[in-house]
Amino acid sequence: MVGNEISRREFLLGSAGAAFATPAGGKLAHASTGASPLIDLSATDAVAAMTRGDFTAERYAAALLERCRHEQSLNAFITLEPQRVLAQARDCDQARRAGHKPGPLFGLPVPVKDSVNTADYPTSGGTPALRHFRPAADAPVVAALKAAGAIVLGKTNLHELSYGWTSNNLSFGAVRNPYDPKRIPGGSSGGTAAAIASHCAPLGVAEDTEGSIRIPAAYCGIAGFRPTTGRYSTSGCIPITHLFDQVGPLARHVGDLALFDSVVANDWLPPAQVSLRGLRLGVVRDYWFRDLDPEVARLSEHALERLEDAGVVLVEGHIPELARLIELTTLPIQDHDVPLELAKYLQTYGAGIDVDTLVAQASPDIRDYFLSAVLPGSARRVTEPAYAEAVIQYLPELRRRYRQYFADHGVAAMVFPVSMVPPPLIGEEKTLRVGGKDIAFEVAVSRNIAPGSTAGLPGLVLPVGLTAAGLPVALEFDAPSGADRALLAMGRQFEAVLGPVSPPKT
Repeated sequence: MVGNEISRREFLLGSAGAAFATPAGGKLAHASTGASPLIDLSATDAVAAMTRGDFTAERYAAALLERCRHEQSLNAFITLEPQRVLAQARDCDQARRAGHKPGPLFGLPVPVKDSVNTADYPTSGGTPALRHFRPAADAPVVAALKAAGAIVLGKTNLHELSYGWTSNNLSFGAVRNPYDPKRIPGGSSGGTAAAIASHCAPLGVAEDTEGSIRIPAAYCGIAGFRPTTGRYSTSGCIPITHLFDQVGPLARHVGDLALFDSVVANDWLPPAQVSLRGLRLGVVRDYWFRDLDPEVARLSEHALERLEDAGVVLVEGHIPELARLIELTTLPIQDHDVPLELAKYLQTYGAGIDVDTLVAQASPDIRDYFLSAVLPGSARRVTEPAYAEAVIQYLPELRRRYRQYFADHGVAAMVFPVSMVPPPLIGEEKTLRVGGKDIAFEVAVSRNIAPGSTAGLPGLVLPVGLTAAGLPVALEFDAPSGADRALLAMGRQFEAVLGPVSPPKT
């Protein structure tokens, strides 16, 4: 079975009915909403329970698959094959009963963004020309998860070719925000975020070049982690630029992000104990806190107050020429590199098409942008001298200024709102009214997240509350390059202080 259309038909016609029965024919316990309480478990707790034999991997997979069926309208998945998932869960159970030592992700179904290669499923990148493309092997990140005992829970929908922040995919349909289906979940990893937020799984695979983990985490009220650029392999992932691309996890709990990091980075050293008493966090108000939506400003300031009450010391500071350096690096490098790196990916993994064919079959929004600004010969193509300046001069300068900032201010991380606005409406993609001012959509959504990923820093996103309209708002914590485990350790403490947000009323 291939593709979202067939998966939905299987659900709707009931041919997968047996897939959702418990192995012994017993009933799953249900919460008051009618959902199994198993879907509320963290990944860490679910794995521990299955390892102990409290319930089988098949039973857990069945509960998650039933949730996926219930939340179909979010359009979080492009490909979902219940029978395959259940068969692999049964294999996990049989191996455990045979005495094999369960891995650290034993029996855990993990949704994977459909830009990450999987041998058992197509990898479409959310674009029509790759709809039936089947790579020969798993990407290293998927291979690491499977070696640790995880199961691929389908491939998730995304902004086409990961080139946008909405996940309003014109070819595979818009992904919808679990808090308000009329709104975007963020992009480009919107399908994974929507699946995690709606409890279709506790942990998922995403990617981030310029906010594609962090915007969906913020807009869906969950946690997200973009590691230091290069910490995890991005081989086998549909690329934009090797200078910024980074695969990473989305989850509802920081502990699950840390578990993912341990497996994929093969870093099992226990994180150092962190106390918030006297911990210094940087605040740069003249860039990250300007022109915020009033509700974003209110919730962000309240969260900072809670951190201060817990002993955090907020250190005001400044990064000179930050906006100028971002303008000279972030988008020019991406627009220049993406056709070259896409061509290399298509050839390396045997997709059987070239970039021109891929773009010709793309949705109108993606095709028009690539033809006007990305492909060689296009009117707004970044010139080679401008690209060379960006890579040789401006990008190193941006990263030097970050290092200087952390050294001068003695802060463990910096903190700021992820987005200037709560999640916009689907289709509201040109201009947003923010605090009485008209602001370009791409500025309102991406201004705050562009610097961290361009500089290659690890970034952790945590929800801090819901607006009066019930929409999530989040803070991002960026640490110095390489401080991934320290940031995750801090994140556990931040999470305890900030508390959870109410889940979506799905």
